[in-house]
Amino acid sequence: MRRWGRGGLAVLLAVIVVARCCFGHDLIVRVSDRRNVSFGEMMKDLARARVIYAGENHDDPEHHLLQLRIIRELHRAGLPLAIGMEMFTAADQKELDRWVEGKTGLAEFRAFYLRNWTLPWSLYGDILLFARDNRIPLIGLNVPRQITRKVAATGFASLTPEERRMLPPAVTCDVDSAYMAMIRRSFSNHDANPRTFKNFCEAQMLWNKAMAYHLAEFVRKNPRRTVVVITGGGHALRGGMPAQAVKENPALAGRVVLPDPVIPPGSITPADGDYLWISH
Repeated sequence: MRRWGRGGLAVLLAVIVVARCCFGHDLIVRVSDRRNVSFGEMMKDLARARVIYAGENHDDPEHHLLQLRIIRELHRAGLPLAIGMEMFTAADQKELDRWVEGKTGLAEFRAFYLRNWTLPWSLYGDILLFARDNRIPLIGLNVPRQITRKVAATGFASLTPEERRMLPPAVTCDVDSAYMAMIRRSFSNHDANPRTFKNFCEAQMLWNKAMAYHLAEFVRKNPRRTVVVITGGGHALRGGMPAQAVKENPALAGRVVLPDPVIPPGSITPADGDYLWISH
């Protein structure tokens, strides 16, 4: 995939320097033309999308504040919303529905959250409370962690018929060169263990394909809702979950918002995402 040349990088870096001096704490770069845009300009564009993929580094509180700002603004604009979350599985849907309907207390739901996701409640609590307080549906997108761990260890072919229930029929490590490079970087950052790169890649693709499948199923049943997808930056990259969602439904290409440092400012292209959001 073609990356920006030296001239393009110089333009982007100059935009970053000027924006940090003159536009306050947040810098939003529209990747298509490398221009700094306001939050309002970005939101006008996002409001036209069927799906907004809002990437994150899971443990960065700033990234979750940015996600919540997007959700709040879309809600304020009167759009019927849903929030898709990597942090919950499709099997969790009844519990998510009970929370949004106000049938589950805070202490009980916090315990449920912590059984699904190991990071502190404080990182996602404001998003989950906003969804409950405004009756915004939450969508469990993921598959059980033990399934992806098994695929990472022994490959997709090792799954039993029961384990494949509610999963895509086939998973292969078939991605474009840019996304393959990202998966290789991720693999190299993991501790050495017996699993092969092929199995690791299949596990990542299972994650992307399954989340795309569950997203597409929700949109099919709820065609009028705009969905904000909360997921790790590696999945939010256009070559990740969005590419798989397009295979399920071309209307799910959506918009991709990536916060720094999910991807280095000098290397992002329109093939990766639509907006780069740098805070503070």
